[in-house]
Amino acid sequence: MLAEGHGAAPGLIPFLADLGAKPIWVASVILAATYAVIVSEKINRVVISLLGAGMMVGLGILTQDAAIRGVDFNTLALLVGMMVIVGIAKDSGMFQYIAIRTAQLVKGDPRMLMMALSLVTAVLSALLDNVTTVMLVVPVSILLCERLKLPVYPFLFSQIFASNTGGAATLIGDPPNIMIGSAVGLSFVQFVENVALPSAICFIVTTLFFDLIWGRKLEASQEDRDGVMKFNAREMITDTVLLRKSLFCIGLALFGFVVGHGHGYEPGSVALFCAAFLMFLDGLGHTPEKQGEKVHHAFTLVEWNTIFFFIGLFIVVYGVEETGLLSLMAEKLLALTAGDVKAMGLVIMWSSAILSAIVDNIPFVATMIPMIKAMGPAMGGDEALLPLWWCLSLGACLGGNGSIVGASANLIVAGFAERAGHRISFLGFMKLAFPLMIVTVMIASVWAWFFLL
Repeated sequence: MLAEGHGAAPGLIPFLADLGAKPIWVASVILAATYAVIVSEKINRVVISLLGAGMMVGLGILTQDAAIRGVDFNTLALLVGMMVIVGIAKDSGMFQYIAIRTAQLVKGDPRMLMMALSLVTAVLSALLDNVTTVMLVVPVSILLCERLKLPVYPFLFSQIFASNTGGAATLIGDPPNIMIGSAVGLSFVQFVENVALPSAICFIVTTLFFDLIWGRKLEASQEDRDGVMKFNAREMITDTVLLRKSLFCIGLALFGFVVGHGHGYEPGSVALFCAAFLMFLDGLGHTPEKQGEKVHHAFTLVEWNTIFFFIGLFIVVYGVEETGLLSLMAEKLLALTAGDVKAMGLVIMWSSAILSAIVDNIPFVATMIPMIKAMGPAMGGDEALLPLWWCLSLGACLGGNGSIVGASANLIVAGFAERAGHRISFLGFMKLAFPLMIVTVMIASVWAWFFLL
């Protein structure tokens, strides 16, 4: 049986029941095995998360109805909606235009270019999401580096940090924040008020550090810089009508995120509505057949791998939650910190940061959310848990910088780099990234101690 009061499972299959197995043990083994294989990267993580979810149902930990209840559809809707919006907007050429104009504004100066591209990455990561941002900015960055005959590694390294620190600043910037905000009902404005400033400080510190070790040593010939200045950025805009429609819908989505929470509109609903509205605008004036082609194209732009990874992960974690394991872990954490919110907040932040550098921060946060929720009654209610959510957000998002597997955006950058012949090694990246991540978490800890806890 499940922990008393849950009642979501049909009961373990007879074979396991006859062996005397308990749901909490079986669920723990499934969770551990799922995470272990995900970290090993030997088998596709989407396949593993779905297999883990299937085992939760197949072995009797959850019924199918319970498994569906465990899926956070608000998170999925927000991700799908933003992927569609950005995917359609990309076809206008707006992001390539931004990157080229950025290079020209600094007159092709390599030192300023590295900082400027980091700033663009951080801002777009906060307003769109960091996974989508690196998919748009990194290819253009590689192109600019090759045109200026510059080493690609410093640019990509700095953009990984910029994507995660920028993404940490808002509700929609990083998948962990999307998950936390959806699970707890936190608004876009609340994220900005509580985590945007420490994220900005971390961005400034890391950008200055990269300038110190790499930026001031970068050089490009005047001939190559002149070549960049001759790029016609305007030619990057291939569809001005689509550009205007896209900017309107992106602005509408951001407006909805800011004001919608107070009126009962969840981010997922806002994102899906704005995505549907952009598809509507994009199809205006075309035949039904052409509209169908455009809609089909829009949905091919969704990273369905990521969506199904989330679905499987939600079910695996929900299975563990329903057995009472996460409640037990919450009790142990309460006992360890004697219920002191400052100690608990720092423990959550640092454990989140360290473990997010080892395991992708998405599955880690998926596990932590129900565990922190379980502390609510002992802590005095949901309001008392608010500081802990900010600590989890900062720890997980900044911790994602600690290794190349720490965040989805990192893996995407590494993939682009390898295809372009600039492989980023796991240990080579971690040697510098992990200590620097520790510095950013120290900054976040100081902020949390004085302003959050």
